[in-house]
Amino acid sequence: MDKFDLYRDIASRTGGDIYVGVVGPVRTGKSTLIKQVMQQFVIDGIANPDERSRAVDEIPQSADGKTIMTTQPRFVPNEAVRVSVGENITVNMRLIDCVGYLVDGALGAQEDGKERMVSTPWSNEDMPFSKAAEIGTQKVIKEHSTIALAVTTDGSFGSIKREDYVEAEERVISELKECKKPFVIVLNVANVNAESAQNLKEELEKKYDAPVVVKNALNMDEDDISEILESVLLEFSVKTIDFDLPRWVQALPIDCDVVREIIERVKDMAKDVDKMRDYDKIDSYFENATFWKQPSSISLDAGKGRVHVKMSTGDDVFFKVASEQCGIDVKDDFDLLKELKILCKDREKIGKIQSAMEQVETLGYGIVAPTMDEIELNQPEILRQGQQYGVKLSAKAPSLHIMKVDVETEVSPIIGSEQQSKDMVEGMLQDFENDKQAIMNTNIFGRSLSTLVADGINNKLQTVPTDAEQKLRKTLGRIVNEGKGGVICILL
Repeated sequence: MDKFDLYRDIASRTGGDIYVGVVGPVRTGKSTLIKQVMQQFVIDGIANPDERSRAVDEIPQSADGKTIMTTQPRFVPNEAVRVSVGENITVNMRLIDCVGYLVDGALGAQEDGKERMVSTPWSNEDMPFSKAAEIGTQKVIKEHSTIALAVTTDGSFGSIKREDYVEAEERVISELKECKKPFVIVLNVANVNAESAQNLKEELEKKYDAPVVVKNALNMDEDDISEILESVLLEFSVKTIDFDLPRWVQALPIDCDVVREIIERVKDMAKDVDKMRDYDKIDSYFENATFWKQPSSISLDAGKGRVHVKMSTGDDVFFKVASEQCGIDVKDDFDLLKELKILCKDREKIGKIQSAMEQVETLGYGIVAPTMDEIELNQPEILRQGQQYGVKLSAKAPSLHIMKVDVETEVSPIIGSEQQSKDMVEGMLQDFENDKQAIMNTNIFGRSLSTLVADGINNKLQTVPTDAEQKLRKTLGRIVNEGKGGVICILL
């Protein structure tokens, strides 16, 4: 990641203040690490020459050996400096050094065979060096820093063994996790390519469930520091995961299998994706999906805590879903285009009668007016009226007249006694109160009431004779064309 982007994203997550707490056991190279970060990553970005000079003077000293060099927490530089990291982008930057937790074999905690007493700003009385180191380290972890680097070592430099660091290391990392501070473990080793160093890295990552970066603090360059800060950036929590789905999926109902599957998998995934570094777990939740492929791309906006996941379905899923949702057989693009053309024609026909159907619902009568292409012009005729002549132009066109007619039917089963009939009516009324549709499922002589009612209605509709239909049509035509409003109807 570009240095400027890295600064900007971390500043976005920390509110513009990048305060890096460098903590860990004593004699692990914390001061050396701070020195490298200041020299290669901070000093050049300080625009004010006086602040730059002062920051150089405040870089901590470091040295080999067992003797503890840092005696109290210190801010480097003492006052946060504004670092320019690009056009119109500045951040407040400083690092916080601390003594760290004591380990066996480190020198400087005792004097003349007794624990060394030191004065601190946290007490009016002198306190043991070990207690002051603990308080200072905890303040750096909990109060002074916005992000942290937990520095430990494999014991490959100096004369303190690896096992002597473990207890203090565990304590530091436990406290960082407890206060939910974004942090990364820096494993300071003499040879970063050594097999033992890489093995220890894997062991620590598994043990602490935290990223471990293997570096030689004394020989780090700008890329090494960027790698460390990138790892810290990915330790911030995820705020939003955006799933970019094919647009056609948005047209599906919530109970569709395609929609249901991705919702279930996203819910499961959300329980496991907590930090930005967890983005690489997303793929695994779609490995055996029925309808969905694994994400085609996953991108991060680390500064905003957003993860963008682009999803796609299997090759044949679209046509399968289209067939199910539309009730037609669509196997490929050809079938789709063919059915669309048919549907467009049907839609045009339906559009013609839609307003008429709305009139029928409200008024009981609706009219579908003819379109221009349905009008037939008759041959012009010469018309004579007295001594004058004219031209007669006539035309005709089909119109649709739709009427709502309520069809009545009765179902009158003979049950038996009066009491039996009353019991049946009471049972049906009770069902009607609870569920109006339930009464239609009532079984009468082996058939449901809904079937009997439907048969009765259909029988009546089919009893209208053909000649009566023709006469009704002819009568309606005369009313429309001749403007005869009065109708006398005699039914025989």
